[in-house]
Amino acid sequence: MYQNMTEFYVYFQIGLQHVLNINAYDHVLFLMALTVPYTFEAWKKIVWLVSVFTIGHTLALVLSVLGILNVTASWIELLIPITIWLTAFSNIVNLGKSTKNSSNHYLTMVTLFFGIVHGLGFSNYFKSILGGTTVSKIAPLSSFALGIEASQMLVVFMVLLVGYCVQTLTKLSKRDWILTLSAGIVGITLPLILQNEFWKN
Repeated sequence: MYQNMTEFYVYFQIGLQHVLNINAYDHVLFLMALTVPYTFEAWKKIVWLVSVFTIGHTLALVLSVLGILNVTASWIELLIPITIWLTAFSNIVNLGKSTKNSSNHYLTMVTLFFGIVHGLGFSNYFKSILGGTTVSKIAPLSSFALGIEASQMLVVFMVLLVGYCVQTLTKLSKRDWILTLSAGIVGITLPLILQNEFWKN
């Protein structure tokens, strides 16, 4: 358990910075790709998907801290941009299709898996800043997860807000907004995949 509220706040801040840190733009790119097909009207669905992503992210950290799940870092560093690319590319493929008709079960399972992948990408650093026994290492995960969730909801809100403003002020259609942002994310992540250190090993 936490010795004091300061410790809780420290790990909450780490969770916030993990997402909002400019050097961790891959996390933001994934959230942008996940959110762009939706509007404020579908807020319950996107909140659910983001929460599932957080659960997967936290689950990966727990399993890693316990020594149950350890994956080669080079694989994870390759899989992270692939998950972002797939999410954005899926938006383009499904242009014109209503998000209301998309399979909740499929989206949930895919988002959970992607959360696990992104969590494993952070696991080595997270373990390095923890001390004490295995049990004491697990305790900070709750405040860290809350920090992750809070920052992710902020990013989601901003994407929805920007999307609303752009479509309202410029009369850009929802289809074109999704295509523009998703194509941009595809363009950013493709070089990250092709130039990944994994291929040099």
